[in-house]
Amino acid sequence: MSAFRAWWLGGLLPVLLAGCALAPSAPPADEAVAAEIRATYERALPSLSAGKQRHYAQRLYRITGEARYLPLNRDYGERLVASLREEFAGLGEPGYVARRSREGVTGYPEASAKQRRRKRMLADWGEILYAKGLAFDLTQAHYHGLLDERTLPGHRRALDYLSGVDFRAFVTDPRVLDVYAAQVANLVYYLHDLGVVDLRGEAIAAFRARFPPSRDATLDRALFRNKIYGMTHFVIAASDYYQRPVSADEFAWVLEDFADDLARILAETKEDIYTEVGISFLLAGREQAPAIARLREALVETFDPLAGMVPSESGSTDLEDGEHRNVLAIMLLDWPERLYPGPLLSSGGQ
Repeated sequence: MSAFRAWWLGGLLPVLLAGCALAPSAPPADEAVAAEIRATYERALPSLSAGKQRHYAQRLYRITGEARYLPLNRDYGERLVASLREEFAGLGEPGYVARRSREGVTGYPEASAKQRRRKRMLADWGEILYAKGLAFDLTQAHYHGLLDERTLPGHRRALDYLSGVDFRAFVTDPRVLDVYAAQVANLVYYLHDLGVVDLRGEAIAAFRARFPPSRDATLDRALFRNKIYGMTHFVIAASDYYQRPVSADEFAWVLEDFADDLARILAETKEDIYTEVGISFLLAGREQAPAIARLREALVETFDPLAGMVPSESGSTDLEDGEHRNVLAIMLLDWPERLYPGPLLSSGGQ
């Protein structure tokens, strides 16, 4: 049975039936909107790209623990293992990393001014883009219990390669932080999780020196968005992407800044960003923070009931392009009492 058919038979029908059973007692507005978005995306899920399916199924598993999301997670795990085995083989070839690095920069998108700035920046950093992608894939394998010699023989070669890359200069460079703050936050947590190097403290110190609250008034919209998005990712990456709570004390500097800047965050960032601001509070156990109610209210106001989703800043209701924004909306509007790590694909998905 295909993953899609297993997902449909084991998942969508119970959701629809459950929705009918609960109809007489309507849930609060935010939960109702989350349910509508979820229904929209679960109908459309088989038609989305493999990357979007992975992104959605991974996050829905982590907030629900429901087994019906396991087939798509397992499909991703199989693709990931196959891809990493190719990379491990390539690392033994002279010139492989240099070639893959050039290909990565050359193929980097440049449709927007932000992408063009990032592409120019990454071109100055040689193999960093390749190394960052490898660290992401290895971390995903680690999250899913696949980073072992039985499943991924030779993975230590990849870890040894990463240990030889000078990430410190990259993650503390002000020019990098100006256009790539969220990616820097992700990267330092990946490297820590993999046991390669712990640059979290240095990266956070460099970020805070570059973007102190006293500088906010001088930041244009692009820099302000980059700052806020970067701060959300320090929190989200610390949670191993919604697998466990984080310490409110450790990230007090983030939460306090968000609370102080909330009006500007709502006015000058887009739904993806301010929704992650709300999720940052939730990951830190601050569900009763006044910011949460305001952020949920703002998000519900953007909901398009005809499309069954939160449109983009420009009004687009394209389901593929909107998956990231809308899975975040589901999470903010219907946050669970607990999070579910993994799934650990090497041990039956639990």
